[in-house]
Amino acid sequence: MSDVSDLYQEVILDHNKQPRNKRDVEPHSHEADGYNPLCGDKVTIQVRVQDGVIDDVAFKGDGCAISTASASIMTESLRGLTLEQARDFFHRFHHLVTTDDVQPDSDMGKVAVLAGVRDYPMRVKCATLAWHTLEAALEGQEEISTE
Repeated sequence: MSDVSDLYQEVILDHNKQPRNKRDVEPHSHEADGYNPLCGDKVTIQVRVQDGVIDDVAFKGDGCAISTASASIMTESLRGLTLEQARDFFHRFHHLVTTDDVQPDSDMGKVAVLAGVRDYPMRVKCATLAWHTLEAALEGQEEISTE
């Protein structure tokens, strides 16, 4: 196995076993529920936005290792970003996991390891569920499904 593949597995397993920010955000200003019918992942994203900045973000729900790890990594990555920066980050992340030969930007941190999911096309929806649910929450939608 390559070093990148080993790192991918290590980070995914760590965030799945010990997810960060798996809790409620109280009070929160935005919330949405996401569902991936392909593997049964369900996630709720709660966000508190103050003055256009993500003050707090967390998730609840049950899902596969990739879905849980992605939600955990996402919550760590977005706190403190403006809404515009968070949307830009989402688009760069989505491009990273859906396009071959795209290299992660230097400021993506642990999110970069999720690029490995593109080698498993059926798992891309698992990795992007929390991110799409965050986008729905920020747009005022109450729920999404990644059918």
